[in-house]
Order: sequence, then C-alpha cells, then structure tokens
Amino acid sequence: MKKKSPLAFLLIIGLMLASCHKKSEYKGYSLHASGFDYKLIKIGDDSIKCRYTDYITADITYKTMNDSLFFSGRRKFQISQPEYLGAIDECLTLIGKDDSASFIIPADNFFKKTLSSNLPKFLKASDKIKINIGIVDVQTIQEYDNEKIAFLKWIEDFGEYEKTILQQYINESKLKINPLPTGMYYLVVKKGNQKTVNLGDTIVVNYEGRFLNGKFFDSTRQRNEPFQFVYGQQWQVVKGMEEAIGIMHEGEKALFIMPSGLAFGQSGSSTGIIPPFTSLIFEVELISVKKV
Repeated sequence: MKKKSPLAFLLIIGLMLASCHKKSEYKGYSLHASGFDYKLIKIGDDSIKCRYTDYITADITYKTMNDSLFFSGRRKFQISQPEYLGAIDECLTLIGKDDSASFIIPADNFFKKTLSSNLPKFLKASDKIKINIGIVDVQTIQEYDNEKIAFLKWIEDFGEYEKTILQQYINESKLKINPLPTGMYYLVVKKGNQKTVNLGDTIVVNYEGRFLNGKFFDSTRQRNEPFQFVYGQQWQVVKGMEEAIGIMHEGEKALFIMPSGLAFGQSGSSTGIIPPFTSLIFEVELISVKKV
C-alpha cells in the first residue's frame, strides 16, 4: 500500500477544507459545499480514488444521529452520477481504496432518491443519518468487465453442477418437502405466533449460514449479535433471505435451502467466502417484528 506523504496529507486536508461553506455544526466533521457533513476516519492508498462509474466494494453502516445502528454489511456496487447535490455517490468521490469516512446526509433524499425506497418509520423527513463507509476495493469499468469475462469463462459449466449437488443433498437428507416456486426449500423447525412481516417493518433475526457439507460461514448466534434491519429496503440481505423472512411468523425458526440464484449467484460473495454457483443452508429465527 502506498502511504501518503505529510505534504500530500496536508494538501488533501486543505482541498477538503476549501470546499466547505462554513464550519460544520457536528463536532469533528467538515461541511462540504454540496451540503453534506463528512469526517475522515482512516486514510489509505491516495493513488486509487473513487470516481463516477467505478465499482467499489465497501463496508457500510447506517446510524441514526444518536448512533443507533440499523444496518451493517459489505456491498459491491457502481458509483453513479449523482442526481442531486450531496448524494452519497458524490460523498464517495472524496475517498479511495482503504480509506474510511463518516458522512451525515438527509435521510429523506437517501432513502427515496438514492435507494428508491420508503423512509423508515423511525425517521422523519427532516432527519439526517450517519453513513460510515470503508472502501475495500475500487475497480474501473474495464477492470470489472475483464474480471467478469474471465470469470464467466471459468464457471460456464457450474450451473448444472450445482443442480446435481443440490439434488444429491435433498435425496441424501431424505427431506420430504417440495421446493417453492423460486426453487428454495422451506422447513419449519419451530412455529411462531400469528404476526407476519410487511414492507417497512423493523425486524430482528438470528441466523446461521452453512454450506451443504455442514461447514458454517456465518452466524449471528456465535457473534451474539442479532441482525436488525428494515424489511424491504435495498442493500440489506440477499434475495433468498428476503423471501424467506417474508413468509415467516414472529417467533418462528425455520431451515431454508437456497440455490445460488437466491443467494450470491454466479459471482459468489464479494468477500470471497461464498464461491460462485453455491447452494446454501440458512437456519433463521425471526425474533421480533415491530410494525410500522
């Protein structure tokens, strides 16, 4: 990793300060000309900056202004040209690979314009939120496309292979259940109450994820950290997990076997833990449902 020289560091700070209209009202933050507040937490490689159209892999958290966490996860996505001043995409262009920063932006714009979703019920239209972002990797469009082409050539036969492995597991486990229309298998382990999940509800779940060979790759129970998020919002969980939670009842515990198309697909997870075209097993406990 290329380290920043003291001169480069001072230059960056000077440029960032020059972009401010006035001092931020939030301690430790600076106010950008576009209206958002920001604070550098960690400085990484100054030679690889985030630019519009780049694909980035980032660790992201959403917090309320009183530091209540309501989302945490690693995501890979493309930085778009912002549709309005102070969009999170514009914020990202201030940082680069191995950098981390905290941004304070209006909640209403972020959820409605950037995520095209409803504002969580625990936030008002006038509220702001803190988005902390740590950049893990930055790729240009060309680098992303080259990687994708090479990868697709390597895995073009994996689709049929996964179907075979999944069917073998179902047969060997003697599971007398039929898949849902999406191809996911659903087995209730413990029944819950009558409360169901609707879009916008705040839910709390425990889950354990493992491969078909039984090896665990993630567990909120082992971390003693139940996962809380607003159901139906983007960037929260994989497609299969959203479908699974949507058919559960509060207090229920269930086992879900997901084909890769409902999990991490032909690319695998951005962390590299989940290989491409990999079926997964999730044991999910829907701890609570807080209605909107």
